[in-house]
Amino acid sequence: MSGRGKGGNKGETSSKGTRIAIVSTDKCKPKKCRQECRKSCPVVKTGKLCIEVTPANKIAFISENLCVGCGICVKKCPFDAITIINLPTNLEAETTHRYSANSFKLHRLPTPRPGQVLGLVGTNGIGKSTALKILAGKQKPNLGRYDNPPDWEEILKYFRGSELQNYFTKVLEDNIHAIIKPQYVDNIPRALAKSEIKTVEGILKAKLQRTEHWDYIIRLLELKHVMNREIANLSGGELQRFALGMTCVQDANVYMFDEPSSYLDVKQRLRAAELIRSVLDSTTYVICVEHDLSVLDYLSDFICLLYGAPSVYGVVTLPSSVREGINIFLDGFIPTENMRFREESLQFRLADAADGLILDHSSALSYPHLKKTQGDFFLEVEKGEFTNSEILVLFGENGTGKTTFCKILAGALEADGKPEIPKMSISMKPQKIAPKFPGTVRQLFFKKIKGAFLNPQFQTDVVKPLNIDNIIDQEVQVLSGGELQRVALVLALGIPADIYLIDEPSAYLDSEQRIVCSKVIRRFILHSKKTAFIVEHDFMMATYLADRVIVFEGEPSKNALAKSPESLLTGCNRFLKNLNVTFRRDPNSFRPRINKKDSQMDKEQKLAGNYFFLDTSEL
Repeated sequence: MSGRGKGGNKGETSSKGTRIAIVSTDKCKPKKCRQECRKSCPVVKTGKLCIEVTPANKIAFISENLCVGCGICVKKCPFDAITIINLPTNLEAETTHRYSANSFKLHRLPTPRPGQVLGLVGTNGIGKSTALKILAGKQKPNLGRYDNPPDWEEILKYFRGSELQNYFTKVLEDNIHAIIKPQYVDNIPRALAKSEIKTVEGILKAKLQRTEHWDYIIRLLELKHVMNREIANLSGGELQRFALGMTCVQDANVYMFDEPSSYLDVKQRLRAAELIRSVLDSTTYVICVEHDLSVLDYLSDFICLLYGAPSVYGVVTLPSSVREGINIFLDGFIPTENMRFREESLQFRLADAADGLILDHSSALSYPHLKKTQGDFFLEVEKGEFTNSEILVLFGENGTGKTTFCKILAGALEADGKPEIPKMSISMKPQKIAPKFPGTVRQLFFKKIKGAFLNPQFQTDVVKPLNIDNIIDQEVQVLSGGELQRVALVLALGIPADIYLIDEPSAYLDSEQRIVCSKVIRRFILHSKKTAFIVEHDFMMATYLADRVIVFEGEPSKNALAKSPESLLTGCNRFLKNLNVTFRRDPNSFRPRINKKDSQMDKEQKLAGNYFFLDTSEL
């Protein structure tokens, strides 16, 4: 697709397509380069100002009207700051918002419906948060005309005939009060730092409007034991539950939840889903952005998919049923638009996941029966064995000692009675990543894992699939949560070790990155003939990764028992029985799907003892 496009500027559009030119404000540094983009542009050489670099702008400006899409500037830019993309023509008429020239562009909007939960799925940086801001009335859509924004009358006329016209009319008349549960709950203590009220109970009661739901919300989110605690002293999971509680105690017409499951274990994720559905009534709109596809499936009534190029443009699809929407996302092809947005489809067939792996028990290693007391918490670990080229996933609620077990294996903690643990070299990716390194990502890799980073096999298996090249020259301390997660994973896998302990690799990653990350870990462990112990709460990612599982049972923060490693089927059955939840597998993509509580399938599987449904024809 090629052609001349306006991309938010006034100008003609050819019938072939519309062009979008993006200049990254982070990467474009005109004072540090020779302005190769401007000097190499064939249109500039004809005397037209296709690319301008002026001191007033601070970054290069590319005229999308004049650009011919040759891509020479993209190749010549020393900082990889330029992206040129040709879009289908029909999208130009559907531009909803653009922040400025050569910046991100959003096409269409999700359409919420009263009395139903709308789920949004798509990669990071593709416009989900922008769409939420617009629907919350915090951002006025400019229909792509950032230099000459339309008034509300024109915006309503643009959406005429759609459900969004009624929605925005209500927003305009102040008939809609919207609340957004923020994506990054880590920032909540900073945001509430100046508040006179410091405790969880004080802040929740100050916000309380739905008084009749107070006991239900506190019980479901298990907040009773932290009510007197100050916000600054809450853990990640406690902060997430507090943020959900703070949203749900308020009375609103529109509830928006941006990634409500991060930091939560499987049980807490299902409770959060139940809570989110509890705010629904015939007049309430609920919109949820979620990267855990099992939870999104369980939570939503219908789904809008977002595709495009991160930080360049995003397109919102028309609503579809939950099963169909998630399968379209995994397939990478939208039949109604005849549009392929990913080269390969993503499947969860367990035979593929294991790659025909046969465990070599002749090389088995073992750890002894372990006990560990930490304050009021007691952990007991049954004796276990593991082999090379094997991935063991640790299943259990938060506070049942999974990270403690990892630290004992790593030698960072000593078990009671000082039992002899085999001397093994260990590389660990911690749960929380605090960026303290003062330089760039490249400098960090050269300092910590130079040998692995320069190894072509490691580049092919780990660095390239995780898309590290895009952030290699950025400062470590300015990286987003998802970028830090990918860097930490490369660091952990780059250290030569016998055992790799990886704590919550999916945190802050979007759905697509989670699947890529799972494949990277699996391929690396198989090729290097090492062992990995992985703590993971995203059930889809966990079942894709696991060769065997270790189930942690007991009362969180009090006492817990870690069982011996067992097969995926028996381990998942044991874990899900403890949670009283059943899973089935999708016949098309083979992904695990949570059965609705007390549905016919749920009752049948519980009666048969099949909490984790596995079709034997898959193996």
